[in-house]
Amino acid sequence: MPHYQPPLRDIQFVMHEVHDVMAHLKELPPHAEATRELADQIVEAGGTFCAEVLFPLNRSGDEEGCVREADGSVRTPKGFKAAWDKFRADGWPTLSCSPDYGGQGVSAAVGIAMQEMMNAANQAWAMYPGLTHGAYDCLHAHGTPEQKALYLPHMVSGEWTGTMCLTEPHCGTDLGMLRSKAEPRADGAWAISGTKIFISSGEHDLSANIVHLVLARLPDAPAGTKGISLFIVPKFIPNADGTLGARNGIRCARLEHKMGIHANATCEMQLDQAIGWMVGEPNKGLNAMFVMMNAARIGVGMQSVGLMEVAYQNSLAYAKDRLQMRALTGAKAPDKPADPIIVHPDVRRMLLTQKAWVEGSRCFAYWLALQADIAESHPDEDERKAAHDHLALLTPVVKAFITDNAFTSTNLALQVFGGHGYIREWGMEQYVRDARINMIYEGTNTIQSLDLLGRKVLGDNGAKLKAFGKLIEAMVEAEGTNEAMAEFINPLADLGEKVTKLTMEVGMKSFQSADEAGAAAVDYLRIIGHLVYGYFWAKMARVALARIEADGDAVDPFYTAKLATARFYFARLMPETAGLIRSARAGASSLMALPAELF
Repeated sequence: MPHYQPPLRDIQFVMHEVHDVMAHLKELPPHAEATRELADQIVEAGGTFCAEVLFPLNRSGDEEGCVREADGSVRTPKGFKAAWDKFRADGWPTLSCSPDYGGQGVSAAVGIAMQEMMNAANQAWAMYPGLTHGAYDCLHAHGTPEQKALYLPHMVSGEWTGTMCLTEPHCGTDLGMLRSKAEPRADGAWAISGTKIFISSGEHDLSANIVHLVLARLPDAPAGTKGISLFIVPKFIPNADGTLGARNGIRCARLEHKMGIHANATCEMQLDQAIGWMVGEPNKGLNAMFVMMNAARIGVGMQSVGLMEVAYQNSLAYAKDRLQMRALTGAKAPDKPADPIIVHPDVRRMLLTQKAWVEGSRCFAYWLALQADIAESHPDEDERKAAHDHLALLTPVVKAFITDNAFTSTNLALQVFGGHGYIREWGMEQYVRDARINMIYEGTNTIQSLDLLGRKVLGDNGAKLKAFGKLIEAMVEAEGTNEAMAEFINPLADLGEKVTKLTMEVGMKSFQSADEAGAAAVDYLRIIGHLVYGYFWAKMARVALARIEADGDAVDPFYTAKLATARFYFARLMPETAGLIRSARAGASSLMALPAELF
């Protein structure tokens, strides 16, 4: 049977020793009183909730799934509603929300640990509060004072949940093609009709109300993405005092039968003259929705961090216990009929690959959460802008690179189990299935790659990339003469130079044909991903080396393991960039030359 132990030691290492989160938060007025003790208490209590309440429901929820009743209501798996009620009673929905609406105001840099652990314990369940928080972010940024006062306190408390309704049967990423219509009503509201598909958490029995954020077109809207407006469409129309009124005209027509995340209600939603209220300005709904979409993209990255962690924990335990053959260099457990499979080099490759990906991903994602805090509330405008630019540049990377690596990692975890990994009772096949969706929704990873290269890098002539590069340059300059860091700094500096040259080359080709950017984008994002991970693995190695030097023989083995994993990353994983650079330079001709009819 699978198990999960919240990785408290590694979370605290990243927060306190690598990123020094508390020192940064003290510069931010909303978080100036934050302390390490409080942060650790939050993480530890959250870990207990995830391990003891959510994790036991993961497999049963996957097997049972959600059920649509004849009236269109949806029943979640056994135990999900009780877990939601405890989640609310313990105050977790309020964690990172504004105190103005009943929230605790905890920083994103601390709250992200709860995201990770919820997703490790039960990704399908974690999507219900995850989407709600994204809807909260959108309304908090773009809602009117009246809308915020009516909706946000109920969403913050977890009494109501939220969704985003974008996709339609004929359009996925290309939202400029959407057909849902919004017609004006005499009372100032809008009557919205249309069909939305793949709506996660679209209908369920966890909360009293569901607040749908819906994209639709006004009657006179221009074509394309410039003609999309955003609306609040609640399941039950709230009265002015927040009590629930009439049932609205939005219903679940069917549940999608999916490869994974069975316990999350992924719905086709039918809107038939559903009453909605506009959020933001007419025809600018996509801009408002991007607040939620960008938060969701970081959230999807955290889903994958969680899955990597739990899959790694289980494959590691199995590798230490499973006996198969003898080590190539002679018996390591002569008192047993065979050696544990962890002695075999390729099993170690699979385990270390998982370990390097999840620990590198955690360090990267937690730093990005800190940038979100700085961008929101640092008193210095330049600091806010710099953090905002880091977020803009790296959101596609945290979504695509982490989710790609998570699918690789969960597959490796399954492979460590051999045939048992393919059997349901061990839990590994569920992690593979659940991880697969993360590469698709909230913008496929190809879309993230096009966004990174086309908009975030070439769109500003590399300004945001250069700004991140300055962080790397500062580390190279600081550690360039430190022989102990050479094995990390030299390849990082070398990759930085190659990225500069590749970016210029792809940019020049793209002026001649946009297909050149399209052909290079996916490889390019993975190269940037390695540049980012190389930077954070170098930071982690620096901390580990310092502790090893200071503590000598009394050093905590945690640091020895961290240093060994850093060495594995630079020796075995970062060299992937050589092939990626060559592939990115190959251009579009080999992809576009074959006529479609000859495929």
